Amino acid sequence: MKGVNEYKALKMKHICIFASGSGTNAQNIIEYFKKTNNIEISLVLSNKREAYVLQRAQLLGVSNRFFSREDFNNYTVLKLLEEYKIDFIVLAGFLWLIPKEFLRAYTNRIVNIHPALLPKYGGKGMYGARVHETVLENKEKESGISVHYVNEEYDKGDIIFQARCKIEQGETADSLANKVHKLEYEHYPRVIKKLVDSI
Repeated sequence: MKGVNEYKALKMKHICIFASGSGTNAQNIIEYFKKTNNIEISLVLSNKREAYVLQRAQLLGVSNRFFSREDFNNYTVLKLLEEYKIDFIVLAGFLWLIPKEFLRAYTNRIVNIHPALLPKYGGKGMYGARVHETVLENKEKESGISVHYVNEEYDKGDIIFQARCKIEQGETADSLANKVHKLEYEHYPRVIKKLVDSI
């Protein structure tokens, strides 16, 4: 008879990615998990019908759907997650607050990545270039990424992992964004894997 830990390792676990934009992080995560044998990205969902992340998912052979605000709030999306047997939710550039029903159904199983060192530079409206511009305006010496659990407020969930990068003299929002993206691509899939392996 197989031990509990061995069975746990063999059981396929299913991740859903929520994204609102072009999906570079989502693509990096999908490609990372294609190399694992017990975790797969089973579904990509977007609240924007024209978001390029849906095309990326299609090209990579991952089921993908657009959903409306109504779908988000009337259990349609939750039912879809159940249909796909989703174990874990990853936010990758997703801009809506997560409803309480999701937080109850996926307690400590929804994570987000933020392109700054929380608790600074988080909250509503703090995403994309605005984050990097504000970090530079405040003459910070470093920035980085924060992976955190999702709760009822923007960027307020418990921090799981952070990685840092130095801000050089003459740094621009674009050059800082490139440094932060590299940290995201390097660390986010690995942190997700560790979390999913533990459930």
